Amino acid sequence: MNKVMLEVNGLSTKYVTRFGEGVYAVDDVSFKVEEGRSLGIAGESGCGKSTLALSLMGYYFAPLHYIKGDIIIDGRNISGLDPDNVRKNVLGTEIAYIPQAAMNALNPTRKIIKFIEDVVRAHNPKATKKDIHDLAKERFEVLNLPVDTLNKHAVELSGGMKQRTVIAISTILSPKVLIADEPSSALDVTSQKMVIKMIFDLMELGYIKSMIFITHELPLLYNVTDDIMVMYAGQIVEQGTSEQLIFDPVHPYSKGLMGSVLVPESGTREVKLAAIPGTPPNLKKPPEGCRFRERCKYARPGCQTPGLTLADIGARGCRCIIPEHELRGEYANEQ
Repeated sequence: MNKVMLEVNGLSTKYVTRFGEGVYAVDDVSFKVEEGRSLGIAGESGCGKSTLALSLMGYYFAPLHYIKGDIIIDGRNISGLDPDNVRKNVLGTEIAYIPQAAMNALNPTRKIIKFIEDVVRAHNPKATKKDIHDLAKERFEVLNLPVDTLNKHAVELSGGMKQRTVIAISTILSPKVLIADEPSSALDVTSQKMVIKMIFDLMELGYIKSMIFITHELPLLYNVTDDIMVMYAGQIVEQGTSEQLIFDPVHPYSKGLMGSVLVPESGTREVKLAAIPGTPPNLKKPPEGCRFRERCKYARPGCQTPGLTLADIGARGCRCIIPEHELRGEYANEQ
């Protein structure tokens, strides 16, 4: 077993509306990521994936608020640290984040090197301009970016170059955990492949120790991650290896999610895509028990039991009371 780089225990966070109502976007989430491994997070829009990513950074700004739980990075619990401490001693070095719409994350009035100087000096005020430039050149060469990119503005770069530039800035301090929130969105297929390969090259070269990869594209997770967890309404409903989740999902929601993916394989042209009826629950007042039960045609009275937790089913975790033989029998035959 590899060293655990990130351990999350019972993490819960919420958004507070201007009327004082709490929206429980992340509710009692627990998982681990080992050194050298990558974890994929899947789920429909609004399930809490990006909120979980922001929460893991330990840097809360209204309307997002921390409720409870532990975030342990390489043995150090960052939960409860004040924002200044997190900014100076955690962000960038312990954990880093590639945001959604990363291509729009760069200030168009500043040269790329200025962003890197700010990041490095925030953690090492004594760093010289030469040291910073040497570090930046090395990282840009790894990401196959021309060195003269450092002296350009964002408007002078293509979409793929902007994405790689944001990746370079995010990983310039060699974080132990990298969170990539849909890093390949808004890119063409060729650029997507290039960006994803470069992220994993950084891990193979030791610049980052472990990674969390968030995306809507489930087939992509099979090719780029070791493990996958599926989120629904702020909770984990299933977690296991990529092989298990892609080819043998057991939770009804996971099955529906996989069944909605169009597979361009021979003989699948007439296959009808699955549809999940209904809508997600209101997270201001989450339902007791299984949050998917109102959309699940196999729901039963026991699904309303409070405190439903992840159970071991076939060497993976699954938040469901339906017996394993039913999950692998009746459900499997429908797919």
